[in-house]
Amino acid sequence: METINALGRRKAAVARVYVSEGAGKITINGRDLEVYFPSSILQFVVKQPLAKLDVLEKYDIKVNLDGGGFKGQAEALRLAIARALVKINPEDKPALKAEGFMTRDAREVERKKPGQPKARKHFQFSKR
Repeated sequence: METINALGRRKAAVARVYVSEGAGKITINGRDLEVYFPSSILQFVVKQPLAKLDVLEKYDIKVNLDGGGFKGQAEALRLAIARALVKINPEDKPALKAEGFMTRDAREVERKKPGQPKARKHFQFSKR
């Protein structure tokens, strides 16, 4: 099997994933998954599509992660891994789609409006 690549985005985070057959090693920006995401919750989020299809020890994954915060990066990576797994085996798509791993979360930060402190927050109104 040659290397399969896929892209995942969430908020400002972009994950480029390169999947090849191997022993289940996930390398992010040259560092191990456990080093890059010390939080076990974020490690779980990243591994969800692999665990769903029982292929945790089947593929080596090399990742380029850029932008955003750690939560956005983890979710972008989850989407990229799910897309790569579907490229490898299209029959897996319904199982991943049912769990919501194939859906790009389109929510983005709302812009700040002029004359306001934040996007929705307003300064206190004074009649006099």
